[in-house]
Amino acid sequence: MTRARDDLGLGRALGERMLPLVVAAMSFLAALALAGSVGAAALAQRWQEGAASVLTVQVPHPATPAGDQPGQTRVERVLAILRGTPGIAGARPLSEAELAELLRPWLGSGAGRLALPLPAVVEVHLSGAGPDIAALGPRLEAAAPGATPESHGVWVRRLSALARSLEACAWVALALVAGIAAAMIAIATRSGLAVRRDAIEIVHGLGATDGIIAGRFAARATRMTASGASLGALAALPVLLVLADLAAPFAAVGAQPANPGLWFTALPLPLWIALAGLPLVAALIGWGTTQVTVRRWLRQLP
Repeated sequence: MTRARDDLGLGRALGERMLPLVVAAMSFLAALALAGSVGAAALAQRWQEGAASVLTVQVPHPATPAGDQPGQTRVERVLAILRGTPGIAGARPLSEAELAELLRPWLGSGAGRLALPLPAVVEVHLSGAGPDIAALGPRLEAAAPGATPESHGVWVRRLSALARSLEACAWVALALVAGIAAAMIAIATRSGLAVRRDAIEIVHGLGATDGIIAGRFAARATRMTASGASLGALAALPVLLVLADLAAPFAAVGAQPANPGLWFTALPLPLWIALAGLPLVAALIGWGTTQVTVRRWLRQLP
């Protein structure tokens, strides 16, 4: 019964171990590339949303009385203007501890003990389209000379460029993985054809069409590539879950954290769909590559 199904001896032509292992390795790399693409897009989107919804205002000499309002300090006057401006949801000055934490990467642990007069930094949360920055700047300058609003548009553009670059790199990596996998399948197929050349020539001479012979090879290659891709995707899953756990603090900014009791919520839905689709894509690559390789080889027969 087994020989009837394998009358071309494909069990010897296309080995059961090497090709699935190669495809499994390629699928493992493809899963990591997909995770990098999806993760970069998701993180960049959240970071961009956070950066676009906040601006900062620096107020030098914050404790000095405001010129037009003697009963208010400069920072209090700036806060009053900001809180009364349409498009601003709220404004608050950062505490000395928060300023020291911001300066720590540059000044070290002594950032909180500086004797220098530091400007006040006001954190402004925007709503909707936000305020007119071009009109807000002169108002703040008139109330507290030297007060400057700083939007995060530059950082938003840089994050967008970084996200697009990372996604492009991931897609290039996926294309390379697919190309290498196709090349390995073609090499394995040609090697199998060489091993079973005599049997194939006899069957071909007896009337077996190119389509029948190519279909036999393609069916076997499809099964092996699909099984190898499934193995690679499963092997990548624990790695992706660990990476998702490490990235959770960054991804949770402005979002609800995932339920720690449900491990399958650690990965985004698009990544689950991509992982599930890896065996199908690998099977299609295996089928198409084998069909083309076998048909070309058969055309060269005398």
